[in-house]
Amino acid sequence: MGRRIAAGDSATPRRRIAVLGAGNMGTALLRGMLKAKVAAREDLAATTRDPRKAADLAKDLGIDAHVDNRKAAKWADVVVLGVKPQILPRLLDEVKGSVRPGALVVSIAAGVPTTAIEAALPKAAVVRTMPNLAVMVDAGATALCLGRSAGPGHAALAREMFESVGLVVEVDEYLMDAVTGLSGTGPMYVFQIIEGLSDAGVKVGLSRDVANQLVVQTVLGAAKMAQQSTEHPARLKDRVTSPGGTAITALHTMERGGLRAILIDAVEAATKRSEELGRKAGGGRSP
Repeated sequence: MGRRIAAGDSATPRRRIAVLGAGNMGTALLRGMLKAKVAAREDLAATTRDPRKAADLAKDLGIDAHVDNRKAAKWADVVVLGVKPQILPRLLDEVKGSVRPGALVVSIAAGVPTTAIEAALPKAAVVRTMPNLAVMVDAGATALCLGRSAGPGHAALAREMFESVGLVVEVDEYLMDAVTGLSGTGPMYVFQIIEGLSDAGVKVGLSRDVANQLVVQTVLGAAKMAQQSTEHPARLKDRVTSPGGTAITALHTMERGGLRAILIDAVEAATKRSEELGRKAGGGRSP
């Protein structure tokens, strides 16, 4: 089983983890936890709305998967709320009588503050997280924050769960909407840039296949350099922009087009939308 961390602040003999609403994120988390031996197959469960998807998930991962959220919540020591923010109020109303007192409840719903979940589940310890789609390839970026009843043990367990699918950072809750706007939405920005660069490669004469391969590897390599380097990205940019060369000419074009401002505006807009989703889910603004 590997290393075990209690769901609370004291040791427990086992921890059973249920993902309610196992879509792309939830399924990736289940896979990651199995691969990293955070939990054994018999200690994992998942629910979906579609019985056929539940059957496929059970067959694929070898875990208990079904459509009964109440049953899964009652069974689990750790309940992961894997649904979208618009659906979360309905799910909370459904399972509020089934979640065990003292259970750890982990939410991945964008924008929904811990106070909204605590209001529905007052006897649970709540951790709010914001992973991104790259958890599907074990390269996700996840931020987490603690609710009022959550302690170091809960934070350690949530961190262990999400580190099975990538990087984890802990932030204050008032920053979670900003995280959603930046890294939660972030893969879309990168995909858009990849598509645009690929189109550019085709325009200047490359085949689509060659352009795609070159762009994806270039983005991957640049990201790896930025990750491994201690230098600011601006310094790395300066390494490429030699005097009178192609890179500085391209940079001039991007600055004239306002690429940097567009990205800042996009993150700001996504952050505000995260706040709106939280309010619509009945939680008000994040604290």
